[in-house]
Amino acid sequence: MMTSRSDEPLDPPRTECDVVTVPARQGLEAVDILRRGAVEAVGPVLHGDGGATLGFLVPPGTAAAWDVPGSTCTETDGRGLLLNPEPQPPVEGSDWLLPPGEADLATDPAVLRQALGEAQRMIEAADGCS
Repeated sequence: MMTSRSDEPLDPPRTECDVVTVPARQGLEAVDILRRGAVEAVGPVLHGDGGATLGFLVPPGTAAAWDVPGSTCTETDGRGLLLNPEPQPPVEGSDWLLPPGEADLATDPAVLRQALGEAQRMIEAADGCS
Protein backbone atom coordinates (compact mmCIF):
# COMPACT_ATOMS: atom_id res chain seq x y z
CA MET A 1 0.00 0.00 0.00
CA MET A 2 1.30 3.46 -0.82
CA THR A 3 1.77 5.93 2.00
CA SER A 4 2.10 9.68 2.21
CA ARG A 5 5.04 11.52 3.74
CA SER A 6 3.36 11.29 7.12
CA ASP A 7 3.04 7.50 6.63
CA GLU A 8 -0.76 7.73 6.38
CA PRO A 9 -2.24 5.28 3.85
CA LEU A 10 -3.48 6.80 0.61
CA ASP A 11 -6.93 5.81 -0.53
CA PRO A 12 -7.29 4.84 -4.18
CA PRO A 13 -8.74 7.67 -6.27
CA ARG A 14 -12.51 7.62 -6.73
CA THR A 15 -14.55 9.61 -9.19
CA GLU A 16 -18.17 10.54 -8.63
CA CYS A 17 -20.38 10.11 -11.68
CA ASP A 18 -23.94 10.58 -12.85
CA VAL A 19 -25.49 7.87 -15.02
CA VAL A 20 -27.44 8.32 -18.26
CA THR A 21 -29.71 5.30 -18.74
CA VAL A 22 -31.12 4.38 -22.15
CA PRO A 23 -32.79 1.33 -23.72
CA ALA A 24 -30.16 -1.27 -24.64
CA ARG A 25 -30.76 -1.08 -28.40
CA GLN A 26 -30.24 2.66 -28.57
CA GLY A 27 -27.32 2.46 -26.15
CA LEU A 28 -25.51 -0.22 -28.13
CA GLU A 29 -25.89 1.83 -31.32
CA ALA A 30 -24.56 4.88 -29.47
CA VAL A 31 -21.54 2.92 -28.18
CA ASP A 32 -20.75 1.87 -31.76
CA ILE A 33 -21.09 5.47 -32.97
CA LEU A 34 -18.83 6.76 -30.19
CA ARG A 35 -16.21 4.07 -30.78
CA ARG A 36 -16.14 4.73 -34.56
CA GLY A 37 -15.47 8.44 -34.07
CA ALA A 38 -12.15 10.07 -34.87
CA VAL A 39 -11.41 10.08 -31.15
CA GLU A 40 -12.88 7.29 -29.05
CA ALA A 41 -15.15 9.23 -26.74
CA VAL A 42 -17.00 6.63 -24.72
CA GLY A 43 -16.37 6.13 -21.01
CA PRO A 44 -17.41 3.17 -18.84
CA VAL A 45 -20.81 1.68 -19.68
CA LEU A 46 -23.01 -0.51 -17.49
CA HIS A 47 -25.37 -3.19 -18.83
CA GLY A 48 -28.30 -3.48 -16.43
CA ASP A 49 -31.93 -4.42 -15.84
CA GLY A 50 -31.43 -7.93 -17.19
CA GLY A 51 -29.91 -6.56 -20.39
CA ALA A 52 -32.72 -4.07 -21.04
CA THR A 53 -30.72 -0.89 -20.45
CA LEU A 54 -27.26 0.63 -20.76
CA GLY A 55 -25.90 3.20 -18.34
CA PHE A 56 -23.27 5.69 -19.53
CA LEU A 57 -21.14 7.19 -16.78
CA VAL A 58 -21.02 10.95 -17.22
CA PRO A 59 -19.51 13.76 -15.13
CA PRO A 60 -21.33 14.75 -11.94
CA GLY A 61 -23.82 17.54 -12.47
CA THR A 62 -24.93 16.27 -15.89
CA ALA A 63 -28.39 15.38 -14.56
CA ALA A 64 -29.23 19.03 -13.89
CA ALA A 65 -29.35 19.83 -17.64
CA TRP A 66 -30.12 16.41 -19.18
CA ASP A 67 -33.18 16.56 -21.44
CA VAL A 68 -32.81 13.80 -24.02
CA PRO A 69 -36.17 12.10 -24.66
CA GLY A 70 -36.24 8.36 -23.95
CA SER A 71 -33.37 8.54 -21.45
CA THR A 72 -32.87 9.44 -17.83
CA CYS A 73 -29.88 10.86 -16.00
CA THR A 74 -29.51 9.93 -12.36
CA GLU A 75 -27.80 12.52 -10.22
CA THR A 76 -25.57 11.02 -7.58
CA ASP A 77 -24.76 14.29 -5.84
CA GLY A 78 -21.86 12.54 -4.17
CA ARG A 79 -24.05 10.06 -2.31
CA GLY A 80 -24.38 7.16 -4.68
CA LEU A 81 -22.28 6.01 -7.55
CA LEU A 82 -18.53 6.12 -7.10
CA LEU A 83 -16.30 4.79 -9.82
CA ASN A 84 -13.52 2.89 -8.12
CA PRO A 85 -10.45 1.64 -9.93
CA GLU A 86 -11.64 -1.91 -9.22
CA PRO A 87 -13.81 -3.15 -12.09
CA GLN A 88 -16.73 -4.14 -9.84
CA PRO A 89 -20.01 -2.70 -11.16
CA PRO A 90 -21.06 0.18 -8.90
CA VAL A 91 -24.77 -0.61 -9.30
CA GLU A 92 -26.21 -3.87 -8.00
CA GLY A 93 -27.67 -6.10 -10.72
CA SER A 94 -25.49 -4.64 -13.45
CA ASP A 95 -22.35 -5.67 -15.26
CA TRP A 96 -19.78 -3.72 -17.26
CA LEU A 97 -20.12 -3.51 -21.03
CA LEU A 98 -17.04 -1.24 -21.06
CA PRO A 99 -15.28 -1.39 -17.68
CA PRO A 100 -13.15 1.38 -16.20
CA GLY A 101 -9.60 1.10 -17.41
CA GLU A 102 -10.73 0.18 -20.92
CA ALA A 103 -12.46 3.52 -21.38
CA ASP A 104 -12.16 7.16 -20.35
CA LEU A 105 -13.44 8.02 -16.88
CA ALA A 106 -16.69 9.52 -18.16
CA THR A 107 -18.44 10.13 -21.45
CA ASP A 108 -18.75 13.77 -22.48
CA PRO A 109 -22.49 14.58 -22.19
CA ALA A 110 -22.56 16.70 -25.37
CA VAL A 111 -20.94 13.92 -27.39
CA LEU A 112 -23.30 11.35 -25.84
CA ARG A 113 -26.33 13.51 -26.66
CA GLN A 114 -25.29 13.60 -30.34
CA ALA A 115 -24.59 9.85 -30.46
CA LEU A 116 -27.95 9.01 -28.84
CA GLY A 117 -29.75 11.22 -31.37
CA GLU A 118 -27.96 9.58 -34.27
CA ALA A 119 -28.65 6.13 -32.82
CA GLN A 120 -32.35 6.92 -32.47
CA ARG A 121 -32.54 8.11 -36.08
CA MET A 122 -30.82 4.90 -37.27
CA ILE A 123 -33.26 2.76 -35.28
CA GLU A 124 -36.27 4.65 -36.65
CA ALA A 125 -34.94 4.29 -40.22
CA ALA A 126 -34.31 0.55 -39.74
CA ASP A 127 -37.74 -0.01 -38.21
CA GLY A 128 -39.35 1.98 -41.03
CA CYS A 129 -37.88 -0.37 -43.63
CA SER A 130 -39.64 -3.45 -42.27
